[in-house]
Parts: sequence; C-alpha cells; structure tokens
Amino acid sequence: MSSKKNLWKFNNKYQLHVTISTIDSTNLTEEIIDERIVNIKDKEKRKKAYGICGECKEPGTGERWCQNCGFGKIYSAKWIEGNIISWDIENQEWERNINQNVILKSLDNSSSCITTDFLNEIKSHLQIYLVDVIQCYGITQDPNTKDYMMVLFYCDGGNLRNHYLNNKLGYYVKIYNLKRIASGLLDIHNAGMCQPVNDEKKSIEKKGIYGVLPYMAPEVLRGYQYTKASDIYSFGIIINEYISEEIPYNNIPHNHALTIKICKGLRPNIFKYTPKLLTDLITKCWDAKEDNRPTAKEIYQKLNDWCNKKYEDSFQIVEYNNEIRFKRSSENFNNIQIHPQAIYTSRFLNFKDLPEPVNSDVIQSTLISECFDCQLDESDLNEDN
Repeated sequence: MSSKKNLWKFNNKYQLHVTISTIDSTNLTEEIIDERIVNIKDKEKRKKAYGICGECKEPGTGERWCQNCGFGKIYSAKWIEGNIISWDIENQEWERNINQNVILKSLDNSSSCITTDFLNEIKSHLQIYLVDVIQCYGITQDPNTKDYMMVLFYCDGGNLRNHYLNNKLGYYVKIYNLKRIASGLLDIHNAGMCQPVNDEKKSIEKKGIYGVLPYMAPEVLRGYQYTKASDIYSFGIIINEYISEEIPYNNIPHNHALTIKICKGLRPNIFKYTPKLLTDLITKCWDAKEDNRPTAKEIYQKLNDWCNKKYEDSFQIVEYNNEIRFKRSSENFNNIQIHPQAIYTSRFLNFKDLPEPVNSDVIQSTLISECFDCQLDESDLNEDN
C-alpha cells in the first residue's frame, strides 16, 4: 500500500490520479471522468462551479464573451471550486485551485452530434498531461442549449497575436517561446494526439475540410487528411508571423484564388531582417513537399541549440531587434487594415481542382518584405487560374 502511495507523492501531497473508462457517445455521464468532468445541470450548481458573469449577471456564462471561434463560442469564467490539483493525505481531501479563471469553449450543435472521436480526444487530453500544451480539465454542458463545452486553462495574455503585439519582445525571448511551442508540438506528436500518417493518403475531398486557410498546408487544402507534416507547415506559418509580426495574407480575400496561389508556391512575407538560420527553418517548414519538412523533434533541437548558445552572427540579431522596433513605430504597422474577406476563424472549406503543390522560387523571392505591407493586393489574386 505504501509503495502505491509513494508513486503519487508530490510536495507532501498526492497528485491527481484519474481512471477513465472507455467512452461511448451514447452513455455520457458524470461518472466517466469522476471529478474532472463538470456536468452542471441547473443554475444553482452552475453558480457554485463557475460563479456569476461580471456583465450579464447570469451564472456560469463567464465574465465576458470572448469571440466566435467558427463552430462555437468561447467564454471566460471563474470556476469557484476549481480543478483538482492533488490529494492531501493528511486531511484526506482533494486540494483544488479555488477561484480559478478558465475558458469554456462551446461546440455548436454538439448536443445532437457529439462523436465518440471527440470524446476519445478529451479522454486523451485528460490521460496525458503535457506541460507545454494548454490543459483541458474536462467538459461541461450548457443547460440551455445542451451543447458541450470544453473547460480549458485560461491564458491571461490572450492569444499569440495579442502576445506579440502587446509585449514587444526581442529576438531571444521569441526563440525561447517558440522552443516551448515546439516542445508542446513534439509532445503531441509523440503521444499520438494527431491524425496518423497513412501509407496511402485517403482523400476526403468530397467531404471537405475544416480549418483556418492561411495556416493550412497545401495538401490539406487539396482535400487530404491532416498529418504530422501538415502540422509542421502550420507551425512554419506561425513562426514567421511571430518573427515578422505580420498577419499572413491580411489584405487579400481568403478564397479559391488564394488556395490556388498557395498550391503554386505563394507564402506569407518573410521580414527582410529575419536572421538567415531562422529564415531557412521557416522555408523548410512550409516546403510544398511533405517529406522535405523537418520533424517536430528537429525543430525543437534547432531552437533549443539557439537558446543555449549565442548565435554565430550577433549582428543579425541586433539588426533584427532594431528593425522590428522601427517597424512597430511606423504608422502603417499601427493602422493595419484587415480585408473584409480575410477570415481567421475555423470554417468548412471545399475547394475543387487545385493544382499539385510546388515550391516557387520566383514567387517566394518577391515576398521577402522590405516594407511593412504585403507585396500582393487583391488584383493579383482575383483570377482562379
């Protein structure tokens, strides 16, 4: 008995140990994940679990409505009871993170069409704790719409875009943060929490795909399944946005014409003063050929190496920091206009007759940005062929 207890000992407490049974979408009950599923069915219980909204004064709706996320809504809320942190062996009780801020992510129409795949994904999140991945505490249910809501860790700094716009970070801090993101991606890939790579790609063209177009790999836009390699492409777009502080394809419509250009080799601007080693990594990540892209492990190792030793050409780092500060102070940077048809929420996409993805040195060479605006405008992308 003592040996079992010692397995879970942590700072004189005992960590949460959860046993999760096989999840069947036809049998969703509170017992599925014990204390980690919050299944609130009436207003009084919601008050206890989530507190009262700071704006509308309704229980459990969150302190404010954050945004529409494509197929649901995101709320912030205060979970008064809080999630379980550890087991107090002396007092024989769970220790909780009381008055905890959390995010509630609702899924539209999930009350009628929730799938076993979705529930098993939640199960994976709860079984595998990944330190560099936003934690999912469980699921709850809206008592009015019956839609299911994921209960997630609250990032008080907002999303990545708010993070880099508000904090004005230098090069080395960004490299460190990218390393942490790469670590989380590597953990996800190692844990198998992504679509498997099939020997023979299965086309899902007839069904279409879901995602945010600027971050989607060309093979996915053509109707093939998400893979680890398509994750790497998306990460390459994110790295470039973080370093350049420029939203990808922000001044053009996110339509069929753009997907054709992406398949033909179009990529977002690379800030002219990005150090060469990082430029090389970005372009490898978004290579048109999946086999040419680095793995999450290789990306993590590169970023970790750059964190642990001084870059061989410190002049490029100094130049980058100076130029990115100058860019932030420009009038154009502070008055960025997003095209009304540039859509940055997940949506259903079903584009037909897209060309085979290729790299285009001609297109890419025009995208090394010497100024602060995209080199292409709507007139460049208004034709489908």
